[in-house]
Amino acid sequence: MNTVSELELPSLPEVTLRALEACQQDDHYRSISEIVASDTALVARILALANSALYGPVSEVRSIDQALLRLGTRRFKTLILTAALRQALFDLGGGAWQQLRDFWRHALTTAMTARALAILTRYPEPDEAFMLGMVHNTGELIAISTPDAKTRQTYMDQQSDIAAELVTSWGLGPLAADAMRYQQALPSELQDAGHLVKVISLATRLALSDTAGIAAAGTMFGLSEELTREINRRISHDIATVAESLGIPLVNSYNAEPATQHLRQAVLRQAIAQQAVGFADPAGKRSAILAETVGSLTLITGLPALWFGYSEGNLVLLSSTTGQHPHLAVTAQAGSSVLTEALTCQTFRTLGERSPTVLDRQLLSLLRTPSLSATPVIIDNVCSGVFVLGTDGRTPDTTTHLLNLFIQQLSRVLQEKKPDPERETEHARMDHAAATETLRRQVHEISNPLTIIRQYIHQLRNRLDDRRAREELDIVREELDRASNLLLQMSQNTTDNTSEDSCDLNTELQSLTRLFEDSLFSDSKLHFKMLTCSAPTFILAGSSAIRQVVINLARNAAESLPNTGGSVTIKTSAPVWQGGRNWVEIEVADTGTGIPETIRQNLFISGKTTKKEGHSGLGLSIVKQLVDDMEGTIACHTGKNGTTFRVLIPAAKPDQPNCH
Repeated sequence: MNTVSELELPSLPEVTLRALEACQQDDHYRSISEIVASDTALVARILALANSALYGPVSEVRSIDQALLRLGTRRFKTLILTAALRQALFDLGGGAWQQLRDFWRHALTTAMTARALAILTRYPEPDEAFMLGMVHNTGELIAISTPDAKTRQTYMDQQSDIAAELVTSWGLGPLAADAMRYQQALPSELQDAGHLVKVISLATRLALSDTAGIAAAGTMFGLSEELTREINRRISHDIATVAESLGIPLVNSYNAEPATQHLRQAVLRQAIAQQAVGFADPAGKRSAILAETVGSLTLITGLPALWFGYSEGNLVLLSSTTGQHPHLAVTAQAGSSVLTEALTCQTFRTLGERSPTVLDRQLLSLLRTPSLSATPVIIDNVCSGVFVLGTDGRTPDTTTHLLNLFIQQLSRVLQEKKPDPERETEHARMDHAAATETLRRQVHEISNPLTIIRQYIHQLRNRLDDRRAREELDIVREELDRASNLLLQMSQNTTDNTSEDSCDLNTELQSLTRLFEDSLFSDSKLHFKMLTCSAPTFILAGSSAIRQVVINLARNAAESLPNTGGSVTIKTSAPVWQGGRNWVEIEVADTGTGIPETIRQNLFISGKTTKKEGHSGLGLSIVKQLVDDMEGTIACHTGKNGTTFRVLIPAAKPDQPNCH
């Protein structure tokens, strides 16, 4: 099978046009990724590039957001422009465009349904489910753009295998490939299949909105008919909202020609602006490039132009396309002329119907036109100068758009000529986010077998009568706890700052909730509650230290529960007034059998291991040391109905340095 780039998959022109416009307007990257994520062809192109060998043997990308983090905004936007150029050349027949619109609706419906099902059934990667839903029927997309009827039917018949081969080529792993390969299997065959396979298969059926899909929801996940129909209704509403935002009609027959024409014009203007900026010598100084590009501006707009450079409080005429220009220097003060308004307001200005000032008349004389407009060039939030264009007072929108694109391209080129601390910071942030995501996945993969081993050791320990063997297993469990502590903290460290001295306790607890639910409390007999107060919970303690305290207390509480099950509750309270100062309180309570009297005296002493007889061991000695370092206090209340640890930590003011 051909690669995705060779297949030239088509997109709806409205989607590509909106993505291109968002890039041109420098929209937030999440806004751009949301648009791109709604189109199968764009998703396939971006995932293929992000998972290519170009980026080395790193973890696979499973969502558009992750792809953007890996590619960087510049390469991402270049890919969008390239896709727009290709899309502008597509010439499908009227019937094929109608099929493409219907394909777009079905693919996006499947993807949104897959994400909703993933969240509802607690699949850990909803974005992965969404992405697989978008590409599950790529074979149909290939068929739409294939003229030969026999070949087209072959693609339609092999949709599942085509999708499986694609995700395999992207390195997304065997489970993702299985989800594609078995998407059409009967519900009765999927009852004990992998979670992701069931999510994608059910999503494809529910996207058809038929009774078979409703029945399959009950068979695969035990979902009621009422809940399933409500999911369908919400997804249909969301699809209509997305279509409306992109200008895609869903009800009547579909005509792609208007959007295709707009896309071609946008691509042409973008290409013209880039080419015009390219005429200048990129090795020259910034001031020289700006003076030189005045000719390029006239070339693409057909209008005479002047360039005023800004330096030391003055605007100086440096170049012109109207012949020899005089030496003209203007004090850059707020005034009523078009030129000085553009400088001081840093926005496009036109003469319009107002009476020209003396300076306006001077410029009109140089330009030999009845009207004029001015647009500043902003680089690094500083105005480098102003272009003045001679007009007839009726500048078409297309010319204005070309002018804006030209200024954007020019500003970008000049900005890249020197290091920009803000851009470097943004790139570093995105690289760090990608590294953090990779680390989180790796930690999750390592933590799962550790949890299984720890639980198995517990079961094995309870079967042994040999006291010495049980003590040796306790030592093994403590070492596993030590490793788990390190892994949990690694997965939570999202900044390089390890010297924090304050944080928001509620925020840290909320970030730990999912980790606890997926590991310590994954057993259906164990229940976990997180109750955070509404008052501010800023504390004089670093986030790493408080997470380690909570992790150890939560693990001890979970392991103190009997085999029949029980619950653990973590609760915060603030403010707490005690001993003449404000504190923030955290309670960790369990419904275990309590701590034996013989152990309580050595509760916080390292080496006194009593796991599965209550609480203690290395974990509590670490907790005590950390709480002491915070200048906090820890107390324990225990009885036959359970144990509660109460920790008081000095409160910090929200506006205190390093409070988040």
